[in-house]
Amino acid sequence: MQNRLLINPMNKIKIYTDGACKGNPGNGGWGAVIICNDEVKEIKGYSKNTTNNKMELLASIMALRTVDGEGDIEIYTDSMYLKNGITNWIHNWKKNNWLNSSKKVIKNKELWEEIDKFNNKYKISWIWVKAHNGDFYNERADQLANIAIKEMN
Repeated sequence: MQNRLLINPMNKIKIYTDGACKGNPGNGGWGAVIICNDEVKEIKGYSKNTTNNKMELLASIMALRTVDGEGDIEIYTDSMYLKNGITNWIHNWKKNNWLNSSKKVIKNKELWEEIDKFNNKYKISWIWVKAHNGDFYNERADQLANIAIKEMN
């Protein structure tokens, strides 16, 4: 991928992610703000006939695809689904061969597997922030996700 941000042990990267969906399922967008040293990079994208949860996951995946190297990463998300999934639920999912408590394959398995690979590659702190509560970069990630949906139409 072009324009990757190189992280190293001397710096910390901060990533703010958000997903949005017009209808659920419906047209969706994701956005991320990536901050490394003094560089701020914004990315966004969209999908048709998707869900809000998929867009939340995809925002973090696409942001993590833009970094390379070794170092600490902080990911800020307003999605409890993403935060709880990667920090708590994933341990049992993997132990149970990606099955939930009802013995059904978990939703969005492929996306969770990719996030898990990044989570094992980097030292990531997953931090929940309250949505629409004045956090500048969280608000910007939300704007990017919604801009992506508008650009899709």
